Amino acid sequence: MRDLTEQILELIRVTSTSLPPDVEAALRRSVEQEEPGSAARGAMETIIKNIELSRQKSTPICQDTGTPIFYVYYPTGWSTLKLREQIRSALAEATKRSYMRPNAVDAVYDKNSGNNLGGEDFPYIHFEEVEGDELTIELMLKGGGCENVGAQYSLPDNRLGAGRDLAGVRKVVLDAVQKAQGQGCAPGILGVAIGGDRGSSYYASKKVLYDKIGERNSDPKLAELEERLTAEANEMGIGPMGFGGKTTVIDTKITGMHRLPASYFVSVSYMCWAYRRRKMTVKGDEVSYE
Repeated sequence: MRDLTEQILELIRVTSTSLPPDVEAALRRSVEQEEPGSAARGAMETIIKNIELSRQKSTPICQDTGTPIFYVYYPTGWSTLKLREQIRSALAEATKRSYMRPNAVDAVYDKNSGNNLGGEDFPYIHFEEVEGDELTIELMLKGGGCENVGAQYSLPDNRLGAGRDLAGVRKVVLDAVQKAQGQGCAPGILGVAIGGDRGSSYYASKKVLYDKIGERNSDPKLAELEERLTAEANEMGIGPMGFGGKTTVIDTKITGMHRLPASYFVSVSYMCWAYRRRKMTVKGDEVSYE
């Protein structure tokens, strides 16, 4: 098995310093929706300048370079042990080169490891074996501010009048957006999982955030709800960075899951405007990024 440490290092650099084209295009469209001279317009223009400078200078888009979350889809016969070692080595080197801020803090002893490595749980690496001979590594850098405003609901929620149906899902997701306000660094992207248990539901709500902006769920009911939630969130007037305006959410992603009869969880993972996710594909000797 080949050593991909340098290629994974490049994946981390690109993810940290350059937003994907679909995200940048959505943010640029959002600028035009805000009133000239408004605080919302000013915030969006600053965001765009930040994106351009970060890419030009190869510096992190945000001072909080986030939690590194890797999804690795590997062919039969590849060693997950070696892949894990290469990912961790690349992350430590990326931290040394300041593509990443040291973010791994021991919660018990309040000590920063200094290299973004912490036991077996930091960074988070999820492995899935796939057919074929192609290796894919997807990386998301999820900032602490937007992670803090994520939410999980257990339906029914009598306080919100939310029952165990899609109408109830709509109510709790909009409640999460209203509570986030500017703390989630809007405009944001919503990852929503319906069902599962507490752990698998949160897992799925983050995984769905790897889908591109504008891609709709194949289930027409969920596709309709995705569009409705985005539109209604933008009617709240929270706006960019909480300054008011028309752009609070630029997209919503929903995934449905199976659940126990006794449970009905809805998990909301809020992603900030610095929607840092990239993908690396290895096929034979060729390595590509997108």
